[in-house]
Amino acid sequence: MTMTRANGAVILTPAQVAELLVQPVGAESVAMQVATVVNTGSSVYRIPLVTADPQAAWVSEGDEIAPSDAVLSEEDVHPSKVAGLTIVTRELAEDSSPEAAATVGAGLARDIARKVDAAFFGNLASPAPAGLGSLAVGAGNVQAVDAGAAFASLDPFAEAQSLAEGVGALLTSFVANPVDALALTTLKVSTGSNQTLLGGQRSINGVPLLTSPSVPAGTIYGIPQDRAVVVVREDATVETDSSVFFTSDRVAVKAVMRVGFGFNHLAALVKITTGPD
Repeated sequence: MTMTRANGAVILTPAQVAELLVQPVGAESVAMQVATVVNTGSSVYRIPLVTADPQAAWVSEGDEIAPSDAVLSEEDVHPSKVAGLTIVTRELAEDSSPEAAATVGAGLARDIARKVDAAFFGNLASPAPAGLGSLAVGAGNVQAVDAGAAFASLDPFAEAQSLAEGVGALLTSFVANPVDALALTTLKVSTGSNQTLLGGQRSINGVPLLTSPSVPAGTIYGIPQDRAVVVVREDATVETDSSVFFTSDRVAVKAVMRVGFGFNHLAALVKITTGPD
């Protein structure tokens, strides 16, 4: 596909943009691997929140069944603009081979995926969407596990799973900073042993352990995939402009996506922390 049809113009079809940008971002982004990804053509995506389930009861045959309503609310997710910019040679931009397009797309995807993860696991200022780091911890909110000064066993993860199960959720991933993941994967079964607790596996109690530099060191998130949502607008674009780098015969390639986050059951999320008391 040719990348230089017009300066500052959208040059790819939606299908080409999906192949070049949206799909690679999804593969690169840890956030989009651990959450449910939904696509929307709207500027607002509404996520239903159930704050209290309807109540059932045992009744005798023939007795009236007392009605009970669920307590419902909803969260409005407004996808925010995230953009990546890369500079390529004119020769590469004009190369119509799939390999050339993949080279350009890979760089853009990595750039945008990093920004998506930084927002999802952090607490960035607007216009970035609010992520896990912005959520309150405590009763009715994200549940917390104190793992002490440093990881000594896998007990905090069993506790996290139990807390999630206590509110009807199932953790489908743990996400840690690479530093903490290294500490966990090198934990030994006993003093003087070379056998690791994880046995060389990147999973804890059957739950995959993923890593992202965007997760603060000392924090590990337990996430049920069905209780966290990444909303992607369908109007992603890829544009080029050769005027800025005219003298060096290079081309700027800009990619734009709009992404938002929703957490429809805060108590199902678990935050495990280590550090000084």
